[in-house]
Amino acid sequence: MSELPCATIAPLPLRLRRKILGMSAILLPLNHDESVDWVGFRNHVLRTLNADLVPAVNMDTGYAHLISESVRKEVLRITAEICDGRMYVAGAFVSDRPGDALDWNGYREALDAIQFHGGTPVIFQSFGLTEMNSEGMMRAYENIGHHIGSFIGFELGRMFAPFGRIYDEEFYEQWIQIPQCIGAKHSSLSRQMEWDRLSIRDRVRPEFRVLTGNDLAIDMVMYGSDYLLGLSTFDPNSFSLRDRYWESGDARFFELNDWLQYLGMFVFRQPVPAYKHNAAQYLHIKNQIASNRTYPNSATRPENDIEVLRIIAQHLDTYHSNQ
Repeated sequence: MSELPCATIAPLPLRLRRKILGMSAILLPLNHDESVDWVGFRNHVLRTLNADLVPAVNMDTGYAHLISESVRKEVLRITAEICDGRMYVAGAFVSDRPGDALDWNGYREALDAIQFHGGTPVIFQSFGLTEMNSEGMMRAYENIGHHIGSFIGFELGRMFAPFGRIYDEEFYEQWIQIPQCIGAKHSSLSRQMEWDRLSIRDRVRPEFRVLTGNDLAIDMVMYGSDYLLGLSTFDPNSFSLRDRYWESGDARFFELNDWLQYLGMFVFRQPVPAYKHNAAQYLHIKNQIASNRTYPNSATRPENDIEVLRIIAQHLDTYHSNQ
């Protein structure tokens, strides 16, 4: 029997007892009539903040590509009011089409709105950005830094969005040396690529934040990644507890992480964008939002998912009752 080829085991040691920085993408919930459930949104942001996670608004989990400009700005206004000077991040999204030039005015308007409301921008890719050569992309990010100050980068696999691009290691090494770029979300779903980025980070700029976007491998925090996840929107308190277990050296980290990963494997199955409907179902089970509706024209899940989500939610609740 011939041996199957295998990848090299991670060359990185476990970063034991490390304080993890968690950023959690906020679901934008809806009422039964498909209007925005602003009460549920406010409470979800506050719950995330009280769990010591950084709220991340107007991300994919908040339907960044579907919402109107007025909704986007209301999200920023409410989040700024709730955070009251505490850190939050927000997606800077520009809509364009293949072949379009970089929409600098669109980015500038998005950046200015986020800065006006006291947030730190997460730079969504666009066709106009990722279809440029490396030199053009680098100049674009440098211009963003000169315009806005601190920002978080974002590299996105094509399985998530057609404009996504995972940068090569040479570009990544230069990218993370832009002084205003304080971190970058990595969403390739590849452990090896993320390990490689951690190695580059450790060598080039140790204070830089590699933010895992791998909802199928949330244990990347053990190797030195922080996170900006959609999965954590389901249960910010359980993610926060898991992170505290890791920092204190509590072995319960592993079992709780297993349950959260079980949730991740279930809700991030194909079609992946339907995880947002699962998030609405889960938060509705916990009586935290008004309905389990997802945004119009979004992928949906079957109603019988609710029973599985209920079982997971009940089990996760036991960790908090035992504190």
